[in-house]
Amino acid sequence: MYLAHSLQHPICQTTTSHESQSMARRLRPITVPSIERLRRRSNATSNSLFGGSGHSARALKINASLTRPLTSSDVNKSANCPKLKVAYQGVPGAHSEAAAGKAYLNCEAVPCEFFETAFEAVEARVVDCAVLPIENSLGGSIHRNYDLLLRHNLHIVGEVQHAVRHCLLALPGVNFEEINRVLSHPQALAQCEHTLTKLFTNKVPVREAVDDTAGAAQYIAINKLQDAAAIASLRAADLYGMNILASDIQDDQDNVTRFLMLAREPIIPRSGKPFKTSIVFSLEEGPGVLFKALAVFAMRDINLTKIESRPSKKRPLRICDDGNGMRSKYFDYLFYVDFEASMADPNSSNALNHLKEFATLLRVLGSYPMDVNQP
Repeated sequence: MYLAHSLQHPICQTTTSHESQSMARRLRPITVPSIERLRRRSNATSNSLFGGSGHSARALKINASLTRPLTSSDVNKSANCPKLKVAYQGVPGAHSEAAAGKAYLNCEAVPCEFFETAFEAVEARVVDCAVLPIENSLGGSIHRNYDLLLRHNLHIVGEVQHAVRHCLLALPGVNFEEINRVLSHPQALAQCEHTLTKLFTNKVPVREAVDDTAGAAQYIAINKLQDAAAIASLRAADLYGMNILASDIQDDQDNVTRFLMLAREPIIPRSGKPFKTSIVFSLEEGPGVLFKALAVFAMRDINLTKIESRPSKKRPLRICDDGNGMRSKYFDYLFYVDFEASMADPNSSNALNHLKEFATLLRVLGSYPMDVNQP
């Protein structure tokens, strides 16, 4: 696989606690224990499901129906492939759910509790693929997902850019004067700070951080909080029976998040259309070593679109002798790089073969079509 692996129903306003509990059950995301239960169920029923062929029954979908593993051809025609199961982090109404629907039209978006749960769901064949955020134009990189890309063996098969539009939501009948606190994801709170100050002229409501934007709306709806508002999407308002107090409350209208599309198998790189390739590598400590690594792309006129450094988890500190009898400690870094070229282009292969000569680690995370559409 390239240079190497090791270069390697809308919910109405609730009226009873029974209905609230029912809502919570219907919208509960996938958790790590639920994946383990599916694995055990798969193993217990593999003979009856597969006619005793001995194949792993981990290909069970969440509703216990069979599924075929995603292939590269499936991914290439993903826009016309109905009912793929696509994992995303959060609860229904999250911006990640909208990104999943944009990446894979007509898919069945499957909520997951954590980013890592989404990775594991793809690997366990509980879902076909995942759509997860990697960077935001205001908040920067999502470092957790960079770390998970290296820890897991999934492949980047595409990207999608999604314009984030925030709304201020509250229960029907609640007005600005009654709101004492605003709940949302920390980044959403930060992205709407100035607008919130303008909206609440007579008071400063407390900002409370939660795991995701739609989760804030869900929490208020289930618990019928009359003194709280949520920053979330328009879809979250529809799902949880919330009233929209204000729309487009983000301070910067150019608020875009880039999502990666992840699958178990890579796609076949092509030439003749805009492609992007993502890699991760590490280097020995020394003057000019990073310059030398980046030069393999510059000398071949390959444009780098992103470089991100992360401390290595396996060897966070490196001890070096400076030649004067003094021992120094340095962070050992991994470098994540995106460049505009396909692995079908000989220039790309030559550049990575050159880099391989002195890199201590080099892995291609994916070579995939660029998203050239407007967010």
